[in-house]
Amino acid sequence: MMTSQGLFDLQVNGFAGVDFNAGTFRAGEIDHALEAMRRTGVTTCLPTIITAHPETLFERFKALDAAIAASRLGPAMCPGYHLEGPFLNPLPGYSGCHPADAMTGVSLTLVERLETSLTRPILMVTVAPEIEGALDLIRTLAERGKIMALGHTACDFETAQAAAQAGATLSTHLGNGLPQTLHKLVNPIFAQLAEDGLWASFIADGIHLHPLALKGLLRAKGLPRSILVTDAVVGAAAPPGRYTFAGMAVERQDDGSVRLPESGSLAGAALCLDQAVRNVVMWGLASREDALAMASTHPRHLLAPAFAAHGLTVNAGRVTWNDALEVAEVTIETAP
Repeated sequence: MMTSQGLFDLQVNGFAGVDFNAGTFRAGEIDHALEAMRRTGVTTCLPTIITAHPETLFERFKALDAAIAASRLGPAMCPGYHLEGPFLNPLPGYSGCHPADAMTGVSLTLVERLETSLTRPILMVTVAPEIEGALDLIRTLAERGKIMALGHTACDFETAQAAAQAGATLSTHLGNGLPQTLHKLVNPIFAQLAEDGLWASFIADGIHLHPLALKGLLRAKGLPRSILVTDAVVGAAAPPGRYTFAGMAVERQDDGSVRLPESGSLAGAALCLDQAVRNVVMWGLASREDALAMASTHPRHLLAPAFAAHGLTVNAGRVTWNDALEVAEVTIETAP
C-alpha cells in the first residue's frame, strides 16, 4: 500500500455519462460525475468548456457553474474552470473536434463576460498563440493570475518562445490537436518541447499517443515538467455507445476511444486518471512515485499561482493505493 495526494485533472469535459458542455444540468448529475471521478482517485478537477459561439459559451458556463455550486462535491472538487477555446487555430487538423466555425478572434471582453456571473473563476485558458492578439491576451490574463496554455496551435519556435515570455506556462495535450502531416522537425511539437518555460500535459491512453512516442515526449520535456490529464468526455467511466458531447454526436468504442461517428476522428477520451497513472508505470515510462506526481503534485504546482491570485485554498485530499496501483481509499473534505 502507498499513499499520495489526491489526483488533479486539469482537463475534463465530462464523465460517467455527464457532459459538462451540455448547457443544462441538475446538481445531482454533477455529483454523479464527481463521485465517479473520486472513485478513480481524483479529488480536484477543472471542468473544461470547449469552443462554441459566445452566447453558447455563456449558457454552458452559467449552467455548469450553478449546478456545481448547488452540488455536494462540486465546491470541494472544482475550484475553477478550464476554457479551451475559442481562440484556437481553425485550420483542418489543428481544430480537432472543436467547431472551427465558432473560433473567433481574440477577445479579452469575452473572457471577462464569461467569468462575470460565475461563483468560481476561470483558472486556465488554452489558446493558439499565433492568432492575432493572442500574445497580448496571454500577457493580460497571466498578469491576472490565470494559467495560460498553448493548444490546437501551429506555433513555430519563435512564437512558442514569445508565448512563454508573455506568461504561458503549459502545453495542452501535447502531441494532439495537430494535422497528421507536419514538417519532420520544424513543427509545433518540437517548438513546445524546446521551450523550457512550458510544462506539458499528456493523454496517456495509448490511443492519443503511442506509448513509445509518449516515452520520447516525456524524455524531451522531462518528468518534472510533465502532467497527466484525461481530456475525458461524457463516455469516460461509461459503457460503449452513442453520447452527445458539446452538441456533437460521439461514440465511445470498445477499444476505449471516443470518436465522431462520421469521420472517425477522436473527440476527447474515455480515459480515467488512475488508469493513466497505471499505464505510464506499466509501459515502463515512470516509477510509481513519478507517475503519481504527474497526476497530483505537478498540476497543483502549476496551478499554485492561480490559486493564490484568486484567494483559493484547495484541499488536495489523500489517496491510498493497493499493490496493483488501484484506488483503495480516498479522503477529501466536503461540506456537511
